[in-house]
Amino acid sequence: MVKNLLEGKKGIIFGALNDRSIAWKVAEKAVEQGAQITLSNTAVACRMGEIKELSARLNAPLIAADATNVDDLKEVFRQSMEIFGGKVDFVLHSIGMSLNVRKKRTYNDLDYDFLNKTLDISSISFHKMLQTAYQMDAINEWGSIVALTYIASQRTLFGYNDMADAKALLESIGRSFGYIFGSERHVRVNTISQSPTATTAGSGIAGFDGLMDFSDRMSPLGNATAEDCANFCITMFSDLTKKITMQNIFHDGGFSSVGMSERAMTQYNKSFENESK
Repeated sequence: MVKNLLEGKKGIIFGALNDRSIAWKVAEKAVEQGAQITLSNTAVACRMGEIKELSARLNAPLIAADATNVDDLKEVFRQSMEIFGGKVDFVLHSIGMSLNVRKKRTYNDLDYDFLNKTLDISSISFHKMLQTAYQMDAINEWGSIVALTYIASQRTLFGYNDMADAKALLESIGRSFGYIFGSERHVRVNTISQSPTATTAGSGIAGFDGLMDFSDRMSPLGNATAEDCANFCITMFSDLTKKITMQNIFHDGGFSSVGMSERAMTQYNKSFENESK
């Protein structure tokens, strides 16, 4: 990988929890590539200890914030700009949580209070983040803002539940705010549709191991790992991608373009062998 791709750039990484988190790996890669960063997560996550270790190791100040709270977000941007001595060049939104998933409420038996929390945490927080940054004029020209999403926003994948609705909204927010940020500030906004990845959040989805295995077998290049995604995020933060905006970019080994793979067809045909005897 090219070295010092983010030299001189400043960024905020939202959502790192532990070393299984994509955001955690993005933070490591960003610093490795020459960036100065701040980290943000909820007060509870900050007290858990693991993110504090990352903060100390990367010399990246940790700012506790509820991403659904606009006042908290204002503090993250204010403190970050004070630390950086200027505006921000890149932001990662890697935040998602569904109480319906955690409580095993199926899609045809949703708790609507839980659904509202899912949407607020997993997608509306992205709008709040963008609007806060826009109103504070916190992002440098040609800056890059990225949110992580998943193909369940566009296809039905059993067990993904109301998180699919949240991801669809997230992608729409990226397009709508991307137009405003791009035309008025030359700031780009994109979403990355990542392969299913074994993060702490992902492991709560029903049948997630089977979903990962199916995707890996269907994808010509196999699943993109968390580290692969981190590398791609770094590219999206860099000046190499300064004319890409309002896009939902599939980073999934080709899964999104495959209808039926040869391996899947072979397995499908085998399932009927006993019936023909």
